[in-house]
Amino acid sequence: MSNLKGLFYPRTPSGKASIVPPVPWHYSGELITLEYRTDPAKIAALLPDGFTLAEEDPGAVAAIWADWQSTSDDPLQILDPVRVQYKEMFIVVRCQFQGKTWSRCVYIWVDKEFAMLRGQHQGYPKKLGSIQMSRPVYVGKAGPRLQPGGTFGVTLAAFDRRLAEGRFTITEAAERPGFVNGLPMVHNRWMPAIETDGTQSLDEVVTMSSYDVELGRCFKGDFDLSYFESPVEELLDITPQEKIAGYWHEVGVSWRAGTTLVRNNLA
Repeated sequence: MSNLKGLFYPRTPSGKASIVPPVPWHYSGELITLEYRTDPAKIAALLPDGFTLAEEDPGAVAAIWADWQSTSDDPLQILDPVRVQYKEMFIVVRCQFQGKTWSRCVYIWVDKEFAMLRGQHQGYPKKLGSIQMSRPVYVGKAGPRLQPGGTFGVTLAAFDRRLAEGRFTITEAAERPGFVNGLPMVHNRWMPAIETDGTQSLDEVVTMSSYDVELGRCFKGDFDLSYFESPVEELLDITPQEKIAGYWHEVGVSWRAGTTLVRNNLA
């Protein structure tokens, strides 16, 4: 009997070679969240069967840049920064499913393979990209301060093309970083059958269950955000039509497991 170990590929006798480390996963990060409104019909077009628009503010969107450090329970991972540091940019909307309102990630890019595969396990539609965001500074003049007037830049690129860029300027301290990404996440996990005939080997609706959530400093402000044309992206469909607010904020959270809401019988 095989005794291969590992949460994901490749599985080996020790499990050490697996791209994704074992759960739980702990995250600490700095985020820039830019909330705006777009055409609700464009959001509805991104929702699969069984999902509908949120009843309140159905066109609300959050474009989020994040600089993360993440680790499992192995303390040695923190001492090997290349294994735990990554950036991501993701776009969140809200929707209705089974009578509840949820947050849902419709697009997301990361810059490390472990973050991409880990997110796909959770149902995030992660792809590889180049994500950059200004760092706050506490000495000198080589960056923005966390105070009114501090201005941050954010960019996203993939396949040698810039997909998005923005600027955020702090105006005041805030209690929380907006509302679009403030609900439990609901995702689909899909895997096409190897016959590639339109059927699925995996077809689930899942939600995330986090714990030990810790919110740090939070600042509110004004922003500008632009999306750009790409032969393999569709961001221009959800381009901003009205700004809500921008935020710089800190968060820490842990994750061990999600919950399956629907598992379609594919037998």
